[in-house]
Amino acid sequence: MNEQEKMINGFMYNPENENLKTDRLNVKNLCLEYNFLKYDNTNKKKDYLNKIIGKCGKNITIEPNFFCDYGYNIFVGENFYSNHNLVILDPAPVKFGDNVFIGPNCGFYTAIHPINPEERNQGLEYAKPINVGNNVWFGGNVTVLGGVTIGDNAVIGAGSVVVKDIPANSIAVGNPCKPIKNII
Repeated sequence: MNEQEKMINGFMYNPENENLKTDRLNVKNLCLEYNFLKYDNTNKKKDYLNKIIGKCGKNITIEPNFFCDYGYNIFVGENFYSNHNLVILDPAPVKFGDNVFIGPNCGFYTAIHPINPEERNQGLEYAKPINVGNNVWFGGNVTVLGGVTIGDNAVIGAGSVVVKDIPANSIAVGNPCKPIKNII
């Protein structure tokens, strides 16, 4: 198994592998170019998002600035909107359903560094996927960590740090983020 396969499948991998470094450099350059496109250049923005993101649905808007690690591990459904300053660290897959809305300054981080200092000091890491259902709304300044699934119709309150699964049809807030109310 090569380093990319280890990375995507949740095994410990070396992010300093030359192929992975090249992949990160390429997508970071694409993100930089995307972030400097004129606001009204919608066709070129769509072209860039299709180059950056592994799978794009229709009607996708990501306001600049947008940054990711690989891009090819990001899967976005239909009718997606993210406000400014979205960061997706995607060594593992990050999947968004349809009708997902993300407030400004949000981050989705699949990368996990080992607790063991010897492994961590070797530069090794692993990653866990993030899965977001349909019709989910994230307030501003939300952080979602690897290994989390957020169910359909959930609302995540501003400033929340999501470290555990959030059930469908719930409003969840806080650090750590917890459901406080059912929607339906």
